[in-house]
Order: sequence, then structure tokens, then C-alpha cells
Amino acid sequence: MKHDVIILGAGIVGISTGIHLLRRGRSVLIVDRREPGRETSYGNAGVIQREGVRPHTFPRDLSTLMQVGLHLSTAARYDPLALPRFAPPLLRYWWKSSPGNYRQIVRSYAPLIGMSIDEHADFIAAASADDLVVRKGWMFVYRTAEALRRDAAKARADHEQFGINSSQIEGAELERREPDLKKGLAGAIHWQDPWTIRNPGALVSAYFELFKSLGGTFLNDRIDSLETDGEGWSVRTANSLAEGREAVVALGPWAPEVLEPLGYRLPLFVKRGYHMHYGTRGEAKLNTWILDTEVGYLLAPMTQGIRLTTGAEFAHRDSAPTPIQLGKAEAEARKLFPLGDRLDPEPWKGARPCTPDMMPIIGPAPRHKGLWAAIGHAHHGFTLGPATGRLLSEAMTGTRPAIDISPFAMERFRGSYGR
Repeated sequence: MKHDVIILGAGIVGISTGIHLLRRGRSVLIVDRREPGRETSYGNAGVIQREGVRPHTFPRDLSTLMQVGLHLSTAARYDPLALPRFAPPLLRYWWKSSPGNYRQIVRSYAPLIGMSIDEHADFIAAASADDLVVRKGWMFVYRTAEALRRDAAKARADHEQFGINSSQIEGAELERREPDLKKGLAGAIHWQDPWTIRNPGALVSAYFELFKSLGGTFLNDRIDSLETDGEGWSVRTANSLAEGREAVVALGPWAPEVLEPLGYRLPLFVKRGYHMHYGTRGEAKLNTWILDTEVGYLLAPMTQGIRLTTGAEFAHRDSAPTPIQLGKAEAEARKLFPLGDRLDPEPWKGARPCTPDMMPIIGPAPRHKGLWAAIGHAHHGFTLGPATGRLLSEAMTGTRPAIDISPFAMERFRGSYGR
């Protein structure tokens, strides 16, 4: 098989890149060991986070660090056996979360997030997937007035700086909008710009059908190696060999398996997460996506039931699931909303691919001609898939990208692979 571009990874980032390249006249093959959109693209919260201009920082206050360190936090936990391997990138993550570093990161990151809704809207229309979309924003709910006031001030600042629309909802109004939530909550922030998706996996499948309709091809096989002869690229799988002029690595947390043999030992790490679907008790109904900010989990009314997604678990990508975090979140969620029985036989587990500076890697690999990367999107892979695909395809085809992608260059980690 010979193609203009071989894309490794059939998540939302890889599929989106394929669609944009096909639109630009390139022939594209996507290779993945699983069916498209069955990994991290499937198990997320289903929010296109237009408000997410501020990526998740490493906690720097002593109280939060103590809660995480003593395994008291629902929002984050860690596997002590994973800490030796995670320590170097986590230290860099902590450093990049300092106020001065973080301000620069937000300035670079905000234009990328700003593309998210428009790029998804393009694909949603082209894929005839509008039935999966809810355009009502989502809400952060607060148990204490102090936390609500603090975050409402930040929301007003984000409106002034980035044009992000939100409103503060007091407790009585929240009870009117979500009558089945527990009474006595302080209120909520309603982020008005984001879109929510009733079934994220189904949306990625719709994008994949769009990819195929444009002439893209898919190879469902285990990737064994990625190699170059200096002119082109070959991907050896368990059962075949695919060849192309260029290659894109969009493998999320599996990217090191093909990049490290090429000399790129990037400071990537994973934040694992879980979800479970639930019925409801009686006639209870959840009308919108709800983030319990002071505890650290999300409830989403999806086609499969009420999806509960957990916060971050710092653990090895492939280590056995640990149900502790989901159990804590479920116990708190049952106090907030009348969840019914679990609907899944076991929790879904996924891994978010992360970088120490909280920004993805989008662009060329510096030491190899025709090798490109689109990885490290952390909590915003679902949000940024179509935008990343557009930017990367523009760079690959000699068009000036819609925004400056130099802050996302792999070269910012050159100390990890040499010159």
C-alpha cells in the first residue's frame, strides 16, 4: 500500500487530521489496533470546552497537595509505584504551573481553544451528526458561596480577556433549572459557549464515516514499527506493511512506542480516568452536564445513561484498574443527584496523554523529514481534535496555519532527544 500520508492512531485527533488532509488532496491511510474512536475519544465527558482556555495546573497550595498525598482527594490520586517514573515530568509540570509560566501558557493556548467550536461545527455538519449535539453549555456547581464567588470572578476575567460567555446562577435558580439536584447548593457558573455531546464515541464514529466518504482508508491491525529510508515511511503491522511519503503520529498515550525507537524520548505522562453509566431513581432527570467542582467529578446525561467521569489518576498506562477513585466519586454523586443502578458491567478506564507544560505537541519532528506529531492533548483531546487536524494539515501542505503553532512545537522539549 502506498499513500501520501499514513496516520498512526484512529482517535479523534488522527481522524480529524485525515479528514483535513483528504480535503487538501492527499491520499490517507489510518492505522490502529482498535476500531476508530474506541480509546480516550470514547470515554470522555463529551464537552467541547470552548471555555477551557486555562489547562489544568499541578496543585501548588499545601492543602490540596496534602489531600492528594494522603489519598483524601476525589479529584486526583496516584499510584506510589508509578512515582519514580513520573517524577521528572511531574516536577516540570509543577514548575510550569507557577504563575509566571502559566500566564504565558494560557496566552499560547487560548487561540487553540478558540478554534474548537467552529472546527467541530464544520465536521458535525459534514457528518450529519447534529442529533448528537446539545448547544446549551454546561455548569460548574458549588457547595460553598466562597468557592462560587472566587470562580465567578475568574469567569468574569475570562470574558474580558477571551470573550468567553458565562453567567452566575444563585442557589434558588439552580434548583429551578435542576430540580433533582440536592437542595442548599450555593449556586453554579453556567458556561454558555461550550457544546456537549450525547455520545462522544458515536460522534467520533460519524467523523470516521466522513473520513471514509472522502476516500480515506483504514487498516485495523497492531502497529509493530515505524521506519524511514530517508525518503518515505513504512509502518509494519502484525499482518502487513504500509508505505507512505509522510507519517503522522496521533497515538495519544501510545506515541512513545513508535517515537522512542526514533530517538524522541519526550516527557509524556498519563492521567488515567474512569467512567460508569447509571440509571436514575424514580423520575429523576439531569438536564445538563454538571461538574461538581469542589469534589472533582462530572455527571453527564448521555444516551447510555448518566455518565459519571472521574478526575485524574497518576498511574502507569497499562497497570490494573483501581476502582477507589470511582467509588469515592460515586458516593459523593449519590448525595448530589439520585443515581440509580450501575448500567455497565465494569468501569471504563482510559489514559489522557499529557505534557509538562499542559499544551499539545503539534507539528514536525525536528530530526526526521516527513514525520509529524499530534499528541499530548491531556484533558482536551476531544475538544481540540478537529482544530489540531486543521492546523497540522495546513502545516503539512505548505499553508500558513490559522494560528501560530510554534508554541506547540516538539522542539520545546529538545533536551529530551538531543539536537
